[in-house]
Amino acid sequence: MTLLIISPDYASHLFPLAAMGTSWRDAGERVVVATGPATASIVESFGFEHVPLQLSRGSNPGVIRAEEQPAGEDDALLGFFSATRRGMIETLGFQAEARLNDLMWEPVMTARAVQAIIAELNPETIIVDHLAFSARLAMVAAGIHHIDVVLGHPTALPLPLAAEVYGLPPAWPAAFSPAAAELNALKELCEQVSKSFTAEWNLALHELDPTLEPSPDAFAEHGDLLVFNYPAELMSQERAALLPDHVFMGSSVRSEPTEPHVEQWLAATNEPFVYVSFGSFLSVRDDVLGKVVAALRESGIRAAVAYGSADVSVLGEIPDHWLVGEFLPQVTLLASAAAGVTHGGNNSVTESMTYGVPLVVLPFSTDQFAGAAALEAAGFGAALAPNTTTVADIQQALAAMLELPAEKRAALHELGATLRQGNSYAQIRSALKE
Repeated sequence: MTLLIISPDYASHLFPLAAMGTSWRDAGERVVVATGPATASIVESFGFEHVPLQLSRGSNPGVIRAEEQPAGEDDALLGFFSATRRGMIETLGFQAEARLNDLMWEPVMTARAVQAIIAELNPETIIVDHLAFSARLAMVAAGIHHIDVVLGHPTALPLPLAAEVYGLPPAWPAAFSPAAAELNALKELCEQVSKSFTAEWNLALHELDPTLEPSPDAFAEHGDLLVFNYPAELMSQERAALLPDHVFMGSSVRSEPTEPHVEQWLAATNEPFVYVSFGSFLSVRDDVLGKVVAALRESGIRAAVAYGSADVSVLGEIPDHWLVGEFLPQVTLLASAAAGVTHGGNNSVTESMTYGVPLVVLPFSTDQFAGAAALEAAGFGAALAPNTTTVADIQQALAAMLELPAEKRAALHELGATLRQGNSYAQIRSALKE
């Protein structure tokens, strides 16, 4: 039996998909991952086979830097970073315009490469990242059954019945108050991009198989078995009722190898600590990370800080008893953390919920706003606007998360226990047999 996993060449996408694959591996089945060269070592660390597949121009082995990207992609990344400094509407607008070029890289060529890999491997099961549009296009065109995994907030799959538009957050945390005119302009741009993207999808689909009907909305297309890497408890029942047949996986958390210096730091004291990470992309915002570090330092709170691509000198003096590194084992540290500070990426959110860790969220882009709003509504997170927040704001939010009311703390711990004891992989395997 063979499982094929198809992932973009990004560590943050591959980790949860690879964690899913361990269920097949542990059952003695063959697991093959089709992805790019930047994440090949991650594939090998899971004991899987690697097949080369390029799904985009860029890549991210764990910490992304613009100067390490190919020509064109470096400018796009710098443009994105610049947009985050101007504000949420500017960032979402920049990302919307970028989707005209980067979500389906060489769609027909890539789709045929995917079809060739499938023909050679003849896998019984295929798991694909929802955002790997060219790969999903290949399987739609060839009528190949596949598991479609939405790795971001569930709104990454827009629901036409809910009048959702891809790229437009359906909810905002309280710290964000975009003007109506700004939102209308962003919505018009996202609708334009959706139409353009759908036209591109249909053009490629027609070339791959002229007999197939065109899609009315390519962003709303999904696979045969739809899986959300997200806790159902954080999704409103009203929206969940509008979803097509699906499975909420809760969280797909990987096992990490033991790092002695991290284990020694954790064992040194029982003093609570806060885990801080802005992920592989947004750690570049060292101005915001610097405010977080200042808030923790001035409050006398112990911390573990993954600084990624940030300029460490901007962060100021680092207390000797802190754990600081370019990259830290996030899952290991969240298992013991008292609270976290994050940009609101889906891995950070789902992994934190798995260990009952409340979050201070400073969202910058994409579905991070919707994720932050969901945490805020549940009482499991405090959201701040990264460009305007102050050290005092962050201190106040940290205090609130470290001193959650008893009922919220109990509810969060219950959610974590449910996610840790879940049998989502078994549910998915069972659903495939039905």
